[in-house]
Amino acid sequence: YPDEPEDHALGRSRGGFGTKFHLVTDGRGTPLAVEVTAGQVHESTCAESVMSWAMVYFLGEHDEVRTPVKVACDKGYSLGRLREWLADHCIDAVIPHKENERARHDPNMTFDRETYRRRCVIEQCVGWLKEARRIGTRFEKLAVNFLGMLHLAMIKRYLRVMF
Repeated sequence: YPDEPEDHALGRSRGGFGTKFHLVTDGRGTPLAVEVTAGQVHESTCAESVMSWAMVYFLGEHDEVRTPVKVACDKGYSLGRLREWLADHCIDAVIPHKENERARHDPNMTFDRETYRRRCVIEQCVGWLKEARRIGTRFEKLAVNFLGMLHLAMIKRYLRVMF
């Protein structure tokens, strides 16, 4: 398979041997885009690419790309590179700063706590997707097959929301 990573998106993390999937949802928890990586890969490595995929789903009338107004992420995505990428796309970053970041101790920095509280919808979507046994326990050897199962679970979610 040409899109199959060498490590099959399997690797060690603090939770053991496994796979991470990086998910973007809308404000209602509807999944928009997903990517899979090995367990030890840092979250920020594919943040821009998965968000770019999600922006395709925000197509409005006349095929213009609509971007979200704000993006809420956890501290794992607190990188200057990602903040710059979001600013270049006119998206407000609602990402708490890590304890060791200088900006965290800057009194001029503001943080939108109300928007960040709504980040729970993505955690709920991840939990809903992992209710599917094939997602919670990865049975597929190939990453492309696991990604296909994720897409199938997302389609099931769309159908449930629509009907």
